[in-house]
Amino acid sequence: MKRSIKTCKSLKDLEQLRLSLFGKKGSFAKEFAKMKSLPNSEKKDFAQKLNADKELFLNLLNDKKMILESEAIEQEMRDGSVDMTLFDSTPTSGALHPVMETMDKMIEYFVSMNFSIEEGPLVEDDFHNFEALNLPKYHPARDMQDTFYFKDSMLLRTHTSPVQIRTMLKEKPPIRIISPGAVFRRDYDLTHTPMFHQIEGLVVDKEGVVSFANLKFILEDFLKYMFGDVKVRFRPSFFPFTEPSAEVDISCIFCKGEGCRVCSHTGWLEILGSGVVDPNVFDAVGYKDVSGYAFGLGIERVAMLTHKIPDLRSLFEGDLRLLEQFR
Repeated sequence: MKRSIKTCKSLKDLEQLRLSLFGKKGSFAKEFAKMKSLPNSEKKDFAQKLNADKELFLNLLNDKKMILESEAIEQEMRDGSVDMTLFDSTPTSGALHPVMETMDKMIEYFVSMNFSIEEGPLVEDDFHNFEALNLPKYHPARDMQDTFYFKDSMLLRTHTSPVQIRTMLKEKPPIRIISPGAVFRRDYDLTHTPMFHQIEGLVVDKEGVVSFANLKFILEDFLKYMFGDVKVRFRPSFFPFTEPSAEVDISCIFCKGEGCRVCSHTGWLEILGSGVVDPNVFDAVGYKDVSGYAFGLGIERVAMLTHKIPDLRSLFEGDLRLLEQFR
């Protein structure tokens, strides 16, 4: 029986051995039944030997049970294990969305130039979004914004410029900030979506300290950082919150300025707007004897140029065929 216990292969078989030894009709039950016919003088020795044998077999059964249970667990783990060689070894690591990657790259540049990052609410009031930016009610330039309005005169911000106003209202010069974030306008085509991202910059200091020359330097350096060795030009333009104002172009990164379909055969790509802060904006926030400059650009626009994406809407459709290219 000892050999049978040691060579037992399964818990089921071991249980059968236990019942054959300790069950109601088992070997030890039969042996203890023999005590009735033994003389009293022999019963004590007989019982001691029988109990010693019983304890021996119980220990053997318990030890074997622990071994078989451990083997059963290991077998179950082997049966349930995953064969990693069945899977494709192609790397499947994720990546930043091209818009977020572009935004991070822009932020890294301006932070390195000692700009701080400021954020503001997506839902704004008329004062911060328009009036403080030299856009009074019924100003014709408001029509350029295609604004989403709410019933309570609140609105979805059309640019991140309200962050600049909020910053100037709570802080005193000097100010050197960028304000990246989502903005909203009622527009939808190949180059416009109802929600997109902007990054705007503002620098304010004592009168005479900040000039258009400072603005020109920082933007030329920034655009070369983003696009490499490109030419940069400034064109006179109009923005209600800056005067003088300028549109900034770069030489076409596709045709190297020679003219192609992307740049409408002009050799130039419009990239951002900028200018010296209008005095009316400083009056709205209570600033006196200061000067400053501001600029702003669309992050999706830069992402499209950098990654040669023809349709802005594809950046928001979640198509894995496009997004997997940026892994």
